[in-house]
Amino acid sequence: MLNTSIIHLNTQGMQRLLAAALFALATLAVSLPALAQDQVDPNAAPNDYVQEVANNALEAVKKDQAVRSGDMKRIHQAIDQYVMPYVNFEKTTRLAAGRYWRQATPQQQKDLVQAFKGTLVRTYSGALTKVDQQSAFKMQPFRGDASADDVVVRSTMTQSNGPEVAIDYRLEKTPQGWKIYDLNVEGIWLIQNYRNQFAQQISQNGIDGLIAALNRSGG
Repeated sequence: MLNTSIIHLNTQGMQRLLAAALFALATLAVSLPALAQDQVDPNAAPNDYVQEVANNALEAVKKDQAVRSGDMKRIHQAIDQYVMPYVNFEKTTRLAAGRYWRQATPQQQKDLVQAFKGTLVRTYSGALTKVDQQSAFKMQPFRGDASADDVVVRSTMTQSNGPEVAIDYRLEKTPQGWKIYDLNVEGIWLIQNYRNQFAQQISQNGIDGLIAALNRSGG
């Protein structure tokens, strides 16, 4: 029997972490059709890039009742259409899988990316219901080298129905411009949090076992 505990975090605090992480990803992505991708300059300064995408998307979430009501079809459609242009989720999954990624076949790698994304969406989509008209992102001063190819952008998220949450975004510069590939919510990085859990599951049940466990989670 597959161990699906990898997708259910061990403490309430860690569950809040991934709920906030999903919220951060989704608010970077769930935008209205009128918000064309070319309105966000992928080659802007890192802080400006994240600020522009986050502000636009957050306003769109506020207006999308289906997303805030937990409509899974709408949430999946929105993430498929609007998260992927801004996030390198394949790299997120590859780093979470660590050395086991190289052992996977191309099809297993593809399936693992989809299964991991699906787990996060299904299990923590309830975080989107917490968006209200007072929800807002505030960027913190950029402390890195803006000319670097890998940077961290810091922000805080405020909500009327919860405490302020610190969220960091790790971005890489690609030929297509900036891409987000990791999130740090209240001091815990998403990739780091999952790496050991993925390794344990793969060592017990193989890569297909991990994919199956993820696909069975959060339903």
